Amino acid sequence: MEASPRKVLFVMHNHPVVRPGGAEGYALDVYDALRAQGRFEPLVLARTERSTSLGASFHEGTPITAIEGDPNQYFLQTSLSEWEWLFGRYHDKTALTRSYRDFLLAQRPDVVHFQHTIFIGYDIVRVTRNTLPDAPIVYTLHEYMPICYRGGQMVRTIGNDLCREESPRRCHECFPDHSMQEFFMRKRFIQSHLSLVDLFLTPSAYARERYIDWGIPADRIEVMDHGFKPMASVADSAADDAPRNRFGFFGQFTPYKGADVLLEAMKVLGERFDGHLWVYGANLEMQPHEFKQKLESLLASTGTTVTIGGSYDHSELPGLMSLIDWVVIPSIWWETGPLVVNEAFMHGRPVICSDIGGMSERVTHDVNGLHFRRADPDDLADTMRTAAATAGLWERLREGIPPVQTMDAHAETITRMYEDLLGKQGTASGHAIPHAAGL
Repeated sequence: MEASPRKVLFVMHNHPVVRPGGAEGYALDVYDALRAQGRFEPLVLARTERSTSLGASFHEGTPITAIEGDPNQYFLQTSLSEWEWLFGRYHDKTALTRSYRDFLLAQRPDVVHFQHTIFIGYDIVRVTRNTLPDAPIVYTLHEYMPICYRGGQMVRTIGNDLCREESPRRCHECFPDHSMQEFFMRKRFIQSHLSLVDLFLTPSAYARERYIDWGIPADRIEVMDHGFKPMASVADSAADDAPRNRFGFFGQFTPYKGADVLLEAMKVLGERFDGHLWVYGANLEMQPHEFKQKLESLLASTGTTVTIGGSYDHSELPGLMSLIDWVVIPSIWWETGPLVVNEAFMHGRPVICSDIGGMSERVTHDVNGLHFRRADPDDLADTMRTAAATAGLWERLREGIPPVQTMDAHAETITRMYEDLLGKQGTASGHAIPHAAGL
């Protein structure tokens, strides 16, 4: 009799059926690829708000519910009103120590892979280790949230300057309502739970170095680029002799993604600029009032050269990419490895991006895209003007775009990683992360 495939459990902070997002959409694509591959049976446990009713109960009276349409996908319901932001935890551990523990014992995954733990709690890692002591634990670091209390952005509250290192003193300067002692304890608390992880993944070498500086041993964190499902190409809508002056923004409307920097650059370029910007994004309604007002004011002053496309379904991306020439990524934070870079490359679009972090690592200046000074709308305006006006530049940069890893190849890499970890089951897990330097 053929043995059943081993199980891997993906734990996610959100599910695309509730609210679309890059990390959760990527995780679900990996889930689909692993299921099609057949060597591992994937499971999903995604956090959602307690009021969500999108499935049947796993056990009556528990916060775990099955997601309708797939017997291998479940919701873990928690209440955001009870979330403690500073330490990333809930004081009431019942959902983890009882319901999640029961779920693990019922499903018995061979590997547990955390895609995110926000709104779930770092202590879910310890519950996992205590319940399944022999199961390898993998944790993907999509941003810098364990390091940085400001949403994992590593951007200071003081002037939005970039932050390259944390310390209790520096964190207290950004958040004076919390003492240095609290930030000292925050780091120790998070590291104590993450010390139980067998392997960390992150999509860029830059992010890996930041986490090594923070205290993760270098031999327990690897760079692993994302994989992408193939998408049907759509013919380029531009005529052969047309100028390459169509720009596109794809992403979330947050203060860190730099949509305001891009709109300020369009304002600098003015109505006489021979080019146009299409903006596709979502979740502006969830942003701070001041930021929304700023964007609305900028949109009002750039109306003739900017078109707001709003949110979009991922299946629409090939058609949208065919209508633009350049993808602009003006993020003011480091980024670990923005998915939209690879999405642009998949469709043969050079990228104009900020000259920092995971963006500048993925996009090579004057090879497959262009860099501009981070948070500098004047320099971005100059770069866009050059991109639109320089004959042959778009074609040359397009030729320099590297191939993008397919999701099938990515799933194969992940599968081999799981098999390698399972082959090391006899070795001790969870050596403590050394403490970082002091105050």
